[in-house]
Amino acid sequence: MQIDWSVILTFLPQLLAGAKITILITVIGLLGGTIIGTIAGLMRAYGGPVLNTIAFVYVELIRGTPIVVQVMFLYFAMPILVGLRIDPMSAAVLAIVVNAGAYIAEIVRGAFLSISKGLTEAGLALGLPQWKVLAYIVGPLAFRRLIPPLGNQFIVSLKDTSLFIVIGVGELTRTGQEIMASNFRAVEIWTAVAVIYLFLTGAMTIVLRTIEKRMRIL
Repeated sequence: MQIDWSVILTFLPQLLAGAKITILITVIGLLGGTIIGTIAGLMRAYGGPVLNTIAFVYVELIRGTPIVVQVMFLYFAMPILVGLRIDPMSAAVLAIVVNAGAYIAEIVRGAFLSISKGLTEAGLALGLPQWKVLAYIVGPLAFRRLIPPLGNQFIVSLKDTSLFIVIGVGELTRTGQEIMASNFRAVEIWTAVAVIYLFLTGAMTIVLRTIEKRMRIL
């Protein structure tokens, strides 16, 4: 069988439709993951023994298991345990939220703890409550430091969406597999899929680097 690159143009609309689902899962999942990760990271950094322990158990549990196992648990096991069945799309989004949140928590914790304690002590000495010290003094500096590792996690989460093929989510990889199964054009279709992923991760990298440059401390 000869390679026919024109096949890509024929199926490009379907691949782009799959890419839209990939983007949707990534954006919603990372928004939720960032919120949970920030809360868990602050619990790890500044919470008392109870809050710190809760966040620690969550982080270690999620980081110690593959995301494929997590999404399979959400989709297949959770209905049996709690009687709650969710659709594949919701399971995929929830898996990104939970998985990314655990990694982002450690990124946030490390960024906040990397800021000199002298700044915190100075803010407290001025009579500011701790939440204002974290929000207006430590937070902006920590945010600058967490952008590079946070960007890396965003890219990893984007690529992790390809693993949701196991529960039938119609994202980019699943779409490519279905097209390839119908015409057996493996070289052309998987090349197109790879290029689209490269475009998505490249666009995300450019945005993150732009933000990093604008937030850079001179």
